[in-house]
Amino acid sequence: MAQSWMETVAEAQRRAKKRLPPSVYSALLAGNERGISYRDNLNAFGELGLAPHVAGNYGERDLSTSVMGELISMPVIISPTGVQAVHPDGEVAVARAAANRGIAMGLSSFASKPMEDVIAAHSQIFFQLYWMDSRDTMLAMMERARAAGAKGLILTLDWTFSYGRDWGSPLIPETVNLKAMARFAPEAITRPRWLLEFAKDKKIPDLTAPNLAVGGAAAPTFFAAYGRWQQTPPPSWEDIGWFVEQWGGPIMLKGISRVDDAKRAVDSGFSAISISNHGGNNLDSTPAPIRCLPAVADAVGDQIEVLLDGGVRRGSDVVKAVALGARAVMIGRAYLWGLAANGQAGVENVLDIMSGGIDSALRGLALSGIDDLGPEHLLIPDDFHPNTAPAPT
Repeated sequence: MAQSWMETVAEAQRRAKKRLPPSVYSALLAGNERGISYRDNLNAFGELGLAPHVAGNYGERDLSTSVMGELISMPVIISPTGVQAVHPDGEVAVARAAANRGIAMGLSSFASKPMEDVIAAHSQIFFQLYWMDSRDTMLAMMERARAAGAKGLILTLDWTFSYGRDWGSPLIPETVNLKAMARFAPEAITRPRWLLEFAKDKKIPDLTAPNLAVGGAAAPTFFAAYGRWQQTPPPSWEDIGWFVEQWGGPIMLKGISRVDDAKRAVDSGFSAISISNHGGNNLDSTPAPIRCLPAVADAVGDQIEVLLDGGVRRGSDVVKAVALGARAVMIGRAYLWGLAANGQAGVENVLDIMSGGIDSALRGLALSGIDDLGPEHLLIPDDFHPNTAPAPT
């Protein structure tokens, strides 16, 4: 236990880097262009201080809340991320971990496991979709999610197909065939434990997106599906309203950074919004979500649930986000590093890091629960605005 336990997300990242082939790790790190948004997502949390008390602390603290009607044990949910081929069990392992820790999970339409298998492992699943293909295809995917038992939908709209990383992009094959295996064999051989995991299960990452298969067709490859998405004309607000109406249940709009877009989301009937810049993977120079949060929460927080996604690495980050108006946060890289480092147990470890950090911060602030947080518990600099930073390493 002592050897497998990770005390911080940073340690999970170190172990993931050591365990994964370089190309796979680089794909998880991601970022875009100069990496300004990627780095700002992390740095912005460090600019916010906490103002603790030394007495009057509560013996027990309530971390629970709800998101889109789902009760969760703490204000953290799993953000949808595509093709989790860092471990043979992928999204199913993540779903089991989320179920064991009492939180909800967003499942990407680009996931490596079918939604039916993931929902069988955990009932609190929000299925994520992009605006892609035709309305008929989107309806078919909606109905599949409904039939599988998804509790809600997440519509992600903040992707602009921006390319290029100054530090170089990872090589990702179209499919894992003999040619690809020969090409990546030198990398895989240097990571024998990762290779052995897949060998034991007699599985290799096939890099397909089974949740984007429609009409009985075979699952498309990741890049084939990406091409379909890229060729789809972007939606209007009228299109988005149609999407919300067709689902008719709990639904989140992910990718908000502006107050005017947040207000349009309210008018369109969304249950929740997520302030996000896609983890810094998309339009570089977009400010960290935590910088955008106060203005958005002040404008619409009494009309819609506001979540934050980007740069969360510890429980105190969660506390800062909730204090500035977030209902909850969504985590991405943090749990993926846990998955890569130690499978389902690694994800549970990361979730325990989050809950422990939230509880410690609330104790220090002398609060009885997450609902007591407000901006008065933070030290916020006057110049809390986007900054520039070097690319990730």
